[in-house]
Amino acid sequence: MSKEESDELYFVVFLINHLADKLDESVSSIYKKLKSINAISDYIIPCYDVLHTQGTEYLMEDLQEYAKLRGVTL
Repeated sequence: MSKEESDELYFVVFLINHLADKLDESVSSIYKKLKSINAISDYIIPCYDVLHTQGTEYLMEDLQEYAKLRGVTL
């Protein structure tokens, strides 16, 4: 695994854990919801360069909005 892939993976785990804490849900529940709308493969990883420069609160709101636009409530 390259350094970039490792950084992206760490970032995905960071987002899932923080979102689970914010919403008082399990990590596995948040992961399943994000996976069901392809948020990880179609949004988080491709946009990593921009997203990882944002603040945590912005990222939580952004992911909730992304999910809402795809019919999933986080």
